[in-house]
Amino acid sequence: MAQTGSPPRIIPERVLIVDDHSLVRDGLRSIFDDAFPACEILEADSLQAALGTLEQAGDVDLVLLDLNIPDVSHLSGLEALRDRFPATPVVMVSGVTDRNVVRDALSAGAAGFVPKSLKRAAILDALNQVLCGEIFMPELGGDESAAAEEDMIRTRIDSLTPQQRVVLGHLVAGRLNKQIAYELDVSMTTVKAHVSAILQKMNVFSRTQAVIMAGKVGFRG
Repeated sequence: MAQTGSPPRIIPERVLIVDDHSLVRDGLRSIFDDAFPACEILEADSLQAALGTLEQAGDVDLVLLDLNIPDVSHLSGLEALRDRFPATPVVMVSGVTDRNVVRDALSAGAAGFVPKSLKRAAILDALNQVLCGEIFMPELGGDESAAAEEDMIRTRIDSLTPQQRVVLGHLVAGRLNKQIAYELDVSMTTVKAHVSAILQKMNVFSRTQAVIMAGKVGFRG
Protein backbone atom coordinates (compact mmCIF):
# COMPACT_ATOMS: atom_id res chain seq x y z
CA MET A 1 0.00 0.00 0.00
CA ALA A 2 1.04 3.60 -0.32
CA GLN A 3 2.98 4.42 2.81
CA THR A 4 2.71 7.44 5.05
CA GLY A 5 5.81 9.15 6.36
CA SER A 6 9.00 10.12 4.57
CA PRO A 7 11.45 7.33 3.76
CA PRO A 8 15.07 8.35 3.24
CA ARG A 9 15.77 9.59 -0.28
CA ILE A 10 17.61 6.99 -2.39
CA ILE A 11 19.55 8.35 -5.36
CA PRO A 12 19.24 6.08 -8.43
CA GLU A 13 22.18 5.85 -10.80
CA ARG A 14 20.38 4.45 -13.85
CA VAL A 15 16.70 4.18 -14.78
CA LEU A 16 14.92 2.74 -17.84
CA ILE A 17 11.66 4.33 -19.02
CA VAL A 18 9.54 2.14 -21.32
CA ASP A 19 6.66 3.90 -23.06
CA ASP A 20 5.69 4.23 -26.71
CA HIS A 21 4.71 7.90 -26.29
CA SER A 22 7.68 10.27 -26.39
CA LEU A 23 5.78 12.96 -24.46
CA VAL A 24 5.24 10.57 -21.57
CA ARG A 25 8.90 9.55 -21.60
CA ASP A 26 9.89 13.22 -21.64
CA GLY A 27 7.62 13.93 -18.67
CA LEU A 28 9.05 11.08 -16.61
CA ARG A 29 12.58 11.98 -17.63
CA SER A 30 12.05 15.56 -16.43
CA ILE A 31 11.05 14.28 -12.98
CA PHE A 32 14.38 12.47 -12.67
CA ASP A 33 16.33 15.33 -14.25
CA ASP A 34 14.97 17.72 -11.64
CA ALA A 35 15.34 15.43 -8.62
CA PHE A 36 18.40 13.37 -9.61
CA PRO A 37 20.41 15.32 -12.22
CA ALA A 38 23.25 12.77 -12.14
CA CYS A 39 20.94 9.81 -12.89
CA GLU A 40 21.40 8.20 -16.31
CA ILE A 41 18.05 7.84 -18.09
CA LEU A 42 17.61 5.09 -20.66
CA GLU A 43 14.53 4.96 -22.89
CA ALA A 44 12.69 2.33 -24.92
CA ASP A 45 9.47 2.53 -26.92
CA SER A 46 8.66 -1.20 -26.89
CA LEU A 47 9.21 -4.32 -24.83
CA GLN A 48 11.75 -5.73 -27.29
CA ALA A 49 13.69 -2.48 -27.22
CA ALA A 50 13.58 -2.54 -23.42
CA LEU A 51 14.90 -6.10 -23.24
CA GLY A 52 17.68 -5.24 -25.66
CA THR A 53 18.61 -2.13 -23.69
CA LEU A 54 18.77 -4.08 -20.42
CA GLU A 55 20.89 -6.80 -22.02
CA GLN A 56 23.41 -4.18 -23.15
CA ALA A 57 23.27 -1.77 -20.23
CA GLY A 58 23.50 -4.26 -17.40
CA ASP A 59 22.10 -3.29 -14.02
CA VAL A 60 19.54 -0.53 -13.67
CA ASP A 61 18.01 0.64 -10.39
CA LEU A 62 14.47 0.87 -11.71
CA VAL A 63 12.32 0.18 -14.77
CA LEU A 64 9.20 2.27 -15.39
CA LEU A 65 6.92 0.28 -17.68
CA ASP A 66 3.77 1.56 -19.35
CA LEU A 67 0.88 -0.90 -19.03
CA ASN A 68 -0.15 -0.52 -22.67
CA ILE A 69 2.64 -0.65 -25.24
CA PRO A 70 2.19 -2.10 -28.75
CA ASP A 71 4.10 -5.37 -28.37
CA VAL A 72 2.62 -6.55 -25.07
CA SER A 73 -0.72 -7.99 -24.02
CA HIS A 74 -2.00 -7.05 -20.57
CA LEU A 75 0.88 -7.95 -18.19
CA SER A 76 3.06 -9.93 -20.62
CA GLY A 77 5.65 -7.14 -20.65
CA LEU A 78 5.95 -7.18 -16.87
CA GLU A 79 6.15 -10.97 -16.85
CA ALA A 80 8.90 -10.98 -19.47
CA LEU A 81 10.97 -8.42 -17.57
CA ARG A 82 10.52 -10.25 -14.27
CA ASP A 83 11.52 -13.52 -15.92
CA ARG A 84 14.65 -12.14 -17.59
CA PHE A 85 15.71 -9.65 -14.90
CA PRO A 86 14.20 -10.88 -11.60
CA ALA A 87 16.37 -8.66 -9.39
CA THR A 88 15.33 -5.43 -11.15
CA PRO A 89 12.30 -3.63 -9.68
CA VAL A 90 9.65 -2.86 -12.30
CA VAL A 91 7.05 -0.17 -11.66
CA MET A 92 3.92 -0.10 -13.80
CA VAL A 93 2.99 3.41 -14.94
CA SER A 94 -0.50 3.75 -16.36
CA GLY A 95 -3.50 5.96 -16.90
CA VAL A 96 -5.63 2.96 -15.87
CA THR A 97 -6.30 2.65 -12.14
CA ASP A 98 -8.84 -0.17 -12.09
CA ARG A 99 -8.37 -2.07 -8.82
CA ASN A 100 -8.30 -5.44 -10.60
CA VAL A 101 -5.53 -4.28 -12.93
CA VAL A 102 -3.55 -2.91 -9.98
CA ARG A 103 -4.01 -6.13 -8.01
CA ASP A 104 -3.02 -8.31 -10.98
CA ALA A 105 0.10 -6.24 -11.67
CA LEU A 106 1.30 -6.41 -8.07
CA SER A 107 0.54 -10.12 -7.87
CA ALA A 108 2.58 -10.63 -11.05
CA GLY A 109 5.63 -9.05 -9.43
CA ALA A 110 5.42 -5.32 -10.04
CA ALA A 111 7.25 -3.31 -7.38
CA GLY A 112 4.59 -0.63 -7.62
CA PHE A 113 1.74 0.78 -9.67
CA VAL A 114 1.91 4.53 -10.33
CA PRO A 115 -1.05 6.30 -11.95
CA LYS A 116 -0.03 8.90 -14.55
CA SER A 117 -2.59 11.22 -12.98
CA LEU A 118 -0.47 11.68 -9.86
CA LYS A 119 1.28 15.00 -9.38
CA ARG A 120 5.04 15.12 -9.96
CA ALA A 121 5.86 15.23 -6.25
CA ALA A 122 3.60 12.23 -5.58
CA ILE A 123 5.17 10.25 -8.43
CA LEU A 124 8.63 11.02 -7.07
CA ASP A 125 7.59 9.93 -3.57
CA ALA A 126 6.14 6.70 -4.97
CA LEU A 127 9.31 5.88 -6.90
CA ASN A 128 11.44 6.66 -3.86
CA GLN A 129 9.41 4.19 -1.81
CA VAL A 130 10.17 1.51 -4.41
CA LEU A 131 13.88 2.41 -4.41
CA CYS A 132 13.79 1.99 -0.63
CA GLY A 133 12.45 -1.54 -1.12
CA GLU A 134 8.77 -0.84 -0.45
CA ILE A 135 5.82 -1.87 -2.61
CA PHE A 136 3.86 1.17 -3.81
CA MET A 137 0.14 0.79 -4.32
CA PRO A 138 -2.17 3.70 -5.15
CA GLU A 139 -5.09 4.35 -2.85
CA LEU A 140 -8.00 2.22 -4.04
CA GLY A 141 -10.38 3.26 -1.33
CA GLY A 142 -11.08 1.82 2.09
CA ASP A 143 -10.80 -1.91 2.63
CA GLU A 144 -10.20 -2.54 -1.09
CA SER A 145 -6.64 -1.27 -0.76
CA ALA A 146 -5.83 -3.55 2.17
CA ALA A 147 -7.51 -6.52 0.49
CA ALA A 148 -5.55 -5.94 -2.73
CA GLU A 149 -2.27 -5.84 -0.80
CA GLU A 150 -3.07 -9.05 1.06
CA ASP A 151 -4.06 -10.78 -2.19
CA MET A 152 -0.76 -9.70 -3.73
CA ILE A 153 1.25 -11.03 -0.78
CA ARG A 154 -0.57 -14.37 -0.73
CA THR A 155 -0.04 -14.80 -4.48
CA ARG A 156 3.70 -14.25 -4.06
CA ILE A 157 3.94 -16.65 -1.13
CA ASP A 158 1.93 -19.24 -3.10
CA SER A 159 4.59 -19.03 -5.84
CA LEU A 160 7.19 -20.47 -3.44
CA THR A 161 8.09 -24.14 -3.52
CA PRO A 162 7.24 -26.22 -0.40
CA GLN A 163 10.86 -26.07 0.77
CA GLN A 164 11.04 -22.32 0.21
CA ARG A 165 7.88 -21.90 2.29
CA VAL A 166 9.54 -23.86 5.09
CA VAL A 167 12.60 -21.62 4.91
CA LEU A 168 10.40 -18.51 4.92
CA GLY A 169 8.72 -19.85 8.05
CA HIS A 170 12.14 -20.08 9.71
CA LEU A 171 12.94 -16.51 8.62
CA VAL A 172 9.67 -15.34 10.16
CA ALA A 173 10.67 -17.13 13.37
CA GLY A 174 13.87 -15.06 13.40
CA ARG A 175 16.32 -17.88 12.74
CA LEU A 176 19.72 -17.28 11.14
CA ASN A 177 20.95 -19.19 8.10
CA LYS A 178 23.14 -21.49 10.18
CA GLN A 179 20.20 -22.31 12.45
CA ILE A 180 17.97 -23.04 9.45
CA ALA A 181 20.67 -25.26 7.95
CA TYR A 182 20.90 -27.22 11.23
CA GLU A 183 17.12 -27.57 11.55
CA LEU A 184 16.67 -28.76 7.97
CA ASP A 185 19.91 -30.76 7.84
CA VAL A 186 21.10 -29.00 4.69
CA SER A 187 24.16 -26.94 3.80
CA MET A 188 24.49 -23.21 4.31
CA THR A 189 24.80 -22.88 0.53
CA THR A 190 21.40 -24.52 0.09
CA VAL A 191 19.80 -22.21 2.64
CA LYS A 192 21.32 -19.15 0.96
CA ALA A 193 19.98 -20.32 -2.41
CA HIS A 194 16.49 -20.74 -0.93
CA VAL A 195 16.62 -17.29 0.68
CA SER A 196 17.73 -15.71 -2.59
CA ALA A 197 14.86 -17.40 -4.45
CA ILE A 198 12.38 -16.27 -1.79
CA LEU A 199 13.49 -12.65 -2.11
CA GLN A 200 13.18 -12.77 -5.90
CA LYS A 201 9.74 -14.41 -5.91
CA MET A 202 8.41 -12.05 -3.25
CA ASN A 203 9.96 -9.10 -5.10
CA VAL A 204 11.76 -7.80 -2.02
CA PHE A 205 15.41 -7.03 -1.44
CA SER A 206 16.05 -8.07 2.15
CA ARG A 207 15.07 -10.77 4.64
CA THR A 208 13.47 -8.13 6.84
CA GLN A 209 11.15 -7.01 4.03
CA ALA A 210 10.16 -10.63 3.34
CA VAL A 211 9.38 -11.17 7.02
CA ILE A 212 7.33 -7.96 7.26
CA MET A 213 5.38 -8.90 4.12
CA ALA A 214 4.70 -12.43 5.41
CA GLY A 215 3.58 -11.02 8.74
CA LYS A 216 0.91 -8.89 7.07
CA VAL A 217 -0.99 -12.05 6.11
CA GLY A 218 -0.13 -14.01 9.25
CA PHE A 219 2.21 -16.47 7.51
CA ARG A 220 4.11 -18.67 9.97
CA GLY A 221 5.27 -21.48 7.70
